[in-house]
Amino acid sequence: MASLKDMRVRIASTKATQKITKAMQMVAASRLRRAQQAAEAARPYADKMSAVISNIASAAAGSPGAPALLAGTGRDQVHLLLVCTGERGLSGAFNSSIVRLAREHAQALIAQGKEVKFFCVGRKGYEQLRRLYDRQIVEHLDLRSVRQLGFVNAEDIAKKVLARFDNGEFDVCTLFYAQFKSVIAQIPTAQQIIPLIVEEKAANAPTTSYEYEPEEDELLSGLLPRNIAVQIFRALLENNASFYGAQMSSMDNATRNAGEMIRKQTQIYNRTRQAQITKELIEIISGAEAV
Repeated sequence: MASLKDMRVRIASTKATQKITKAMQMVAASRLRRAQQAAEAARPYADKMSAVISNIASAAAGSPGAPALLAGTGRDQVHLLLVCTGERGLSGAFNSSIVRLAREHAQALIAQGKEVKFFCVGRKGYEQLRRLYDRQIVEHLDLRSVRQLGFVNAEDIAKKVLARFDNGEFDVCTLFYAQFKSVIAQIPTAQQIIPLIVEEKAANAPTTSYEYEPEEDELLSGLLPRNIAVQIFRALLENNASFYGAQMSSMDNATRNAGEMIRKQTQIYNRTRQAQITKELIEIISGAEAV
């Protein structure tokens, strides 16, 4: 059995850990509000841009001059998985849930005889994926030095992806991230961004005819690359909010668990101390009676 001194050290260590987890919870909570506001502000723009492009693309789809970002390469053999995760841990299952979804998608593609490549954004996803897919990781981007995410970060990623597409390195690109729902709910999401998936309208949905200047193909050649950057930017903001939400929840649980450990350790300490005092009293009384 541990000595009383060891128990006191253990209790003090647990209390110190509890202070750290409580401080991290408060920091995550303060950053979550700004991150959540940024993610929610980006959603309407990203959704509306997708709707506008889908409307234009529905008219251009199938035409000989349709951009490759819409029509595709004509093949479905090489898939690039753009996996966006966090740079830090201590956030529960946030990073691992995104990686798990990407890994399951990759395994399904490999089982179909497809070739899979990875583009990792974020240190945690890269560290987990390289254990199984080290040779398939074609690029890794670290955002630890970025203090505040901006559209320029998404544009940089989009340019790298588009350069690989233009070089014929892949046929399909799928984006993986966590959509922020609440502090306790972050939804791992897979979104195909190359080629663009045009949503079909319902049969009874009202249709509106537009005339474009310039033509649809020319408009799409400029809008499609920007849309990819917008969707990546949205994913980065959603991930940022999801990370702080997951970290806040994780640190809250850690603080509660530390409190429960302190309570149990204190009980054991008090019982051991009481037993030791009782033993010492018995020895004193027994010695006095012997005299």
